[in-house]
Amino acid sequence: MTIKDTAAEWEVRATETPFTGNKTSVRTDDVVMPDGTVVRRDYQVHPGSVAVLALDDQGRVLVIRQYRHPVRQKLWEIPAGLLDIPGENPLHAAQRELYEEAHVKAEDWRVLTDVYTTPGGCDEAVRIFLARDLSEAEGQRFEVEDEEADMELSRVPVEELVRGVLAGELHNNCLVVGVLSLVAAQNGDGLDALRPAEAPWPARPFEV
Repeated sequence: MTIKDTAAEWEVRATETPFTGNKTSVRTDDVVMPDGTVVRRDYQVHPGSVAVLALDDQGRVLVIRQYRHPVRQKLWEIPAGLLDIPGENPLHAAQRELYEEAHVKAEDWRVLTDVYTTPGGCDEAVRIFLARDLSEAEGQRFEVEDEEADMELSRVPVEELVRGVLAGELHNNCLVVGVLSLVAAQNGDGLDALRPAEAPWPARPFEV
């Protein structure tokens, strides 16, 4: 048996959008179940995101600390951002986020993993990249605002992040998935065996 997610789409009898926000919306679908009954499902419609696990030559990961109002916490995270432009190449978006949030550029990019953050209630898909061969970006720093104006920036050894994840001290989805995927790749076929940076992404198709 092959363990692999597969595409599927159950019949939708009716759909509406009761809320539309600045970046996301809420959709309500009447979905036909296998037994023929129809049930209502509410979920958040999301443009998708990218995240960057930036690993320096000393084995440290670039992390930022940012206030997240829904959970009322300051979370340690890896650089990430929305796919603001429909059909945008996710690699270009990731490079932009690394520059804007950390003023860093990378020469080596690979796909670390692809995830759905909360598939029971949101269609957000995230591509997490591994970025290596880091250096400071050229030009002026990007002007941040709102929550990003209070961000802290640090570089933390991978082992310390793993300890924090397993101790229940670090909770950001992309950081947790990214760090544990990194360790799995290092202990498996190696980082050079990861998918290329422009590998297909069916969840959010794009043009190379």
